Amino acid sequence: MKIVFNEIEEAVLPQFQGGEKEFKTRMFADQYNKIQRGRLEPGASIGMHTHDTSSEIIYILEGNGTVLFDEGRESVKAGECHYCPKGHAHSLINSGDKELVFFAVVPQQ
Repeated sequence: MKIVFNEIEEAVLPQFQGGEKEFKTRMFADQYNKIQRGRLEPGASIGMHTHDTSSEIIYILEGNGTVLFDEGRESVKAGECHYCPKGHAHSLINSGDKELVFFAVVPQQ
């Protein structure tokens, strides 16, 4: 099955999970997975949230940012991947000066 993100309507989610500004996403979802290409403008973020029933894999396509996770913090940039295991919490922040573009998979477990 091929997913063509440019053919999926972009959703604009203000203050997603308590974050700052807007999270823009083109998402495919079924009963097994959420697969998305997301965008955060400089200063925008996805707020801290816990993955109670899923994990999440975030691959950075463009830009750079900061991930807060459980009690830690790490920087991420294009070509790097962040993994949040089931039962853990994280947040993604565009701390750069250009748009942060990423690909994410959230498998339902």
